[in-house]
Amino acid sequence: MSTGPRIHVAADFIVGGDVVLPEGPARHVARVLRLGEGAPVRLFDGAGLEARAVLVEAGRKKVVARIEAVAPGRGESPLPVHLGQAISKGDRMDYAVQKAVELGVAAITPLYTEHGDVRLKGEREAKKLDHWQAVAASACEQCGRAVVPTVHPPLPLAEWLGQRSEPLRLVLHPGTAGALVRNDTPASVALLIGPEGGLSTSEIEAAMASDFSPLSLGPRILRTETAPVVALSLLQYRFGDLDGSLPHEAD
Repeated sequence: MSTGPRIHVAADFIVGGDVVLPEGPARHVARVLRLGEGAPVRLFDGAGLEARAVLVEAGRKKVVARIEAVAPGRGESPLPVHLGQAISKGDRMDYAVQKAVELGVAAITPLYTEHGDVRLKGEREAKKLDHWQAVAASACEQCGRAVVPTVHPPLPLAEWLGQRSEPLRLVLHPGTAGALVRNDTPASVALLIGPEGGLSTSEIEAAMASDFSPLSLGPRILRTETAPVVALSLLQYRFGDLDGSLPHEAD
């Protein structure tokens, strides 16, 4: 499955069946890429399946692809990480979501924290959640993942902490001596990243009371959108699939 644009379509893939592309991807394929009938495309359903397909209709109002072959996707990390990310403004949160997906995160929960300066309610929160989920899907299109991680509805930090059951739980805590000292590979990880102003003392204490261990990323203070990139890279290198031992398969 090495030719044509890669598109997320939440549909059932049946060899010989037709799939109507969603409005956004359809517009991109027909008007930006100017692909016509017979052009190859690659589809993934967001739940783990990839499909090789060909366009059988490429009009201004409707684009249809016919499935030629279906196969399991690749690109999933063997280490499931649930990222609890304090909500930041605008592009910073988009960046954190995008890069976390590229680095194999399994799930993301945006968090309300004491020092966080973003508060969303009602329709505004729902729109933001849809936007972040779309950012995650777009990141999957780019990086080759066939499973789109779920971006869960935002939660207060205390509520998210109360839901955690991962055997390894880490909270980014600058200025500590916290390091990845565990030798065995955990079945899953919870990773907590605070806002630009950092987590409060009471929030750090609450995390520790929920069996979180402190993790320091060195002597420099990282921005809230940079921290998950570095932390996830370390986790994937230590316990996941960034150790260089797996052969790279080019698209």
